[in-house]
Amino acid sequence: VGGKDGLQPVEKTIIDRCVRFIYREYLNDPKPEKMPILEDLYNELRRQDEKEARHIAAALELYVSGSLNVFNHRTSVNLHNRLVCYDIKDLGKQLKKLGMLIVQDQVWGRVTANRAQNETAGMAPKSTWFYQDEFHLMLKEEQTAAYSVEIWKRFRKWGGIPTGITQNVKDLLSSREVENIFENSDFVYMLNQASGDRAILAKQLGISPHQLSYVTHSGEGEGLLFYGNVILPFLDHFPKGTELYRVMTTKVSEVRSA
Repeated sequence: VGGKDGLQPVEKTIIDRCVRFIYREYLNDPKPEKMPILEDLYNELRRQDEKEARHIAAALELYVSGSLNVFNHRTSVNLHNRLVCYDIKDLGKQLKKLGMLIVQDQVWGRVTANRAQNETAGMAPKSTWFYQDEFHLMLKEEQTAAYSVEIWKRFRKWGGIPTGITQNVKDLLSSREVENIFENSDFVYMLNQASGDRAILAKQLGISPHQLSYVTHSGEGEGLLFYGNVILPFLDHFPKGTELYRVMTTKVSEVRSA
């Protein structure tokens, strides 16, 4: 909406005014069916007198009644479940960034709520686990990368436990924010790495040539564990003829046969 220069002060003021108005009823009686949607903001913008308001509304139309109106609905998912999975793989290129920001914001809200709930009861913050597969995608966009850094810096103080998972280490390390991520990570679990990735990781994490051998042409369940300043090689050949292995395996052939 704001273009490469972002929103102008007048536009921010108009949006702030409209958002406060459309949330008034919900805040007085916070029921899920009264939660405002994007279309409510769009309609309120159109009622404003400023030409900037009409400009913002016109920019939002694509996401309200146009072909990208995916997020102009209330969720049908129970977000209070103990396990919630967000799948954004089917979002097109134009909605991918928006989808990632919405997920990050939702998780941030959940961690904040869990913290507040236990503080009110005089208990330690409730732990909230946040697993992000294909994590390198979060660091490709400036906004989602900056949000990720804030998550890594602040979640652990609130009982949040973020985990990033990726096979594309080169893409991950190309982000200028990755140093902040590593500095705020207590635990790194590293499996077999490609030659180019090993060289970058050795420099970034201070891995010796001997330690590097544990992630060079290594087999399944072999690699390195980083915990604080300690680096440990590990070998974990999990027995396959067990119920626990059947539940945990992600191999397509084994999942199908199960």
